[in-house]
Amino acid sequence: MKTSGGSLVLEAAATFGLESVVRDELLGLGLSVKSTMDRRVLFEGTALDMARCNIRLRTADRVWLRIADFPASDFDDLYEGVRQASWREFLPRAAAVVVKARSSRSRLASVPTLQSVSKKAIIDALLGARGHQGRQRAEESGPTYTVEVSLLRDRATVCLDTSGAGLHKRGYRVETGAAPLRENLAAALVLLSRWDPSRPFADPLCGSGTIAIEAALIARGAAPGIRRRFAAEEWPALPARIWPDARQEAHDAEHREAAVTIEASDKDPVMVDAAAQNATKAGVSDCVRCRCAPLGAFQSERRYGCIVTNPPYGERLGERQEVEALSGEIGDLYRRLGTWSFFILTASTSFPRLFGRPFTKNRKLYNGNMQCYLYQWFGPLPR
Repeated sequence: MKTSGGSLVLEAAATFGLESVVRDELLGLGLSVKSTMDRRVLFEGTALDMARCNIRLRTADRVWLRIADFPASDFDDLYEGVRQASWREFLPRAAAVVVKARSSRSRLASVPTLQSVSKKAIIDALLGARGHQGRQRAEESGPTYTVEVSLLRDRATVCLDTSGAGLHKRGYRVETGAAPLRENLAAALVLLSRWDPSRPFADPLCGSGTIAIEAALIARGAAPGIRRRFAAEEWPALPARIWPDARQEAHDAEHREAAVTIEASDKDPVMVDAAAQNATKAGVSDCVRCRCAPLGAFQSERRYGCIVTNPPYGERLGERQEVEALSGEIGDLYRRLGTWSFFILTASTSFPRLFGRPFTKNRKLYNGNMQCYLYQWFGPLPR
């Protein structure tokens, strides 16, 4: 789907609660944002912009190419709307098509039927057939294309997935631990903290180091997806040069000389080793200092720092008791570090009470399917 000016219509998928963070990233890349919805940010750009977003967006889940948008109150409407989209512009005749579907507050509610009708319409469009004629020869021997058909209030939106694996999969994580924090959510926590590399930064419950590593990548201006590949790289309809051009632009935007030291500590030596391995693989081992230490041992003579951390959730009784004690320890740390700001992501609604001080701000977020809360205590900023 193209605009009248020839730009592509694109969507950045976002975790619920992070839409404004994704929007700000897109604006920072100089892109034209058209609207922000639940879990989606709609914007316009070129094929090169699509590649740039896949490589450089830190907080988005994936990048979609919108193919069609039309009313669909019955399956005939759905078939015709999907079939008339510009499939031949992007898909070869032998494309292997995978259709995913979802429906909310719409008359067409059967996901399997939505998938089968939509796939038939796509194959018919590629073969130049219609109705029963399209049941002939779909080879599907070419590249795989994942299509999402989404219905909301009897309106269908049809998109192509340009990313493939979710954008949170940076490729550096060797060990994730028992309850991994997604990399794009970790990056969002850092961006929401107002931190900049002139201030100290620490995660004293670092686990496998994801928050500290994402902070280091932000400090360096390093593109999170520069080392991985994307689904749209296999699309013959796109100019091959957009990917090396976008990667070179991302490489040129890095400032590896940035002097920053980020503290990552944990009481579990196995997780500290994993964090060190992950930092090395991410290329930031020179600025992420990993050490084995309990929370109570954390101290710093520096001022105006940021603590950003994701404590264990503790779903079993014994673990809950340990987590409650840990919450009080974090509160003690806050009182020791008088000028520091604290940003704590947790599933616990009792955390502020155990912390011992009213929070400045709270934001509901999701780590995968788990509802969490980002409790924020703003300290003073350096003058």
